[in-house]
Amino acid sequence: MSRTAHAFWLRAPGRGEIREVPIADPAEGEVLVRSLWSGVSRGTETLVFRGQVPESQYTAMRAPFQEGDFPGPVKYGYLNVGLVEQGPAELVGRTVFCLYPHQTRYVVPAAAVTVLPENVPAARAVLAGTVETAVNALWDAAPLIGDRIAVVGGGMVGCSVAALLARFPGVRLQLVDADPGRAGIAEALGVDFALPGDALGDCDLVVHASATEQGLARSLELLTAEGTVVELSWYGDRRVTLPLGEAFHSRRLVVRSSQVGTVSPARRATRGYGDRLALALDLLADPALDALVTGECAFGELPEVMPGLASGEIPALCHRVRYEDLA
Repeated sequence: MSRTAHAFWLRAPGRGEIREVPIADPAEGEVLVRSLWSGVSRGTETLVFRGQVPESQYTAMRAPFQEGDFPGPVKYGYLNVGLVEQGPAELVGRTVFCLYPHQTRYVVPAAAVTVLPENVPAARAVLAGTVETAVNALWDAAPLIGDRIAVVGGGMVGCSVAALLARFPGVRLQLVDADPGRAGIAEALGVDFALPGDALGDCDLVVHASATEQGLARSLELLTAEGTVVELSWYGDRRVTLPLGEAFHSRRLVVRSSQVGTVSPARRATRGYGDRLALALDLLADPALDALVTGECAFGELPEVMPGLASGEIPALCHRVRYEDLA
């Protein structure tokens, strides 16, 4: 038996629409999920919306349940929380997270969903994919007790990293951003805040997530000798100029990339994707992380809201999408 659902599609760069899409009854080993919430990442997802995925990265940038191809038409997204309506008995009625785009109902393999811990609200769980990115970044960065650390860029990923680092014992930690409005979010996360010009130097580790040349250059300036910048920003098709003259070599500075598409080599031998996501969901029991959700709209409003999110006209870290009116 077939039925229909509704999905948000990028029709062409800068233009989105709601489409009716067919879905079938779940086969053995599959689940039918009714969406409760989804989340829009202001980083990768808005780059996709603007059509700024480089052709060389079309394959690497595919989301797990993406339909269509870059630059469009494409159905893209990866932060979805829903209720299992059909499937294996142990999953029916459970609230789950899935790396699925914005769609009212969908069918996926049962292995593609992760049951939420009892102490994690569904509305907060849309952050799971971003906290998973932060977990992977910290596996790559390997901070040590007593480290002097800065997180440069107070967006969704940067704030998630700062929130996790705030739990490390003995660290000196600052969240650095050019927007003084991010100070309130830092306070909610229990993290010291600084504007770029006021940030403390001599850092052993800087995690950069501002996706700007200025932020990356400032990250290098904040390092102590032999310090490391872990680069989390993804620039799409933009070229980045980096000051590698002056004292870069004499101070033996390091710039390392981190990317959530693969499990960090530091944990790859013992942890898989499922372990990493389960850890991220456990960490979301902290209500302080609610500060990362800074906007909300109904699913049907996405075609009007996405251009504002992509341009920055609508300021947001994670923008949450509500489906409750469509049950």
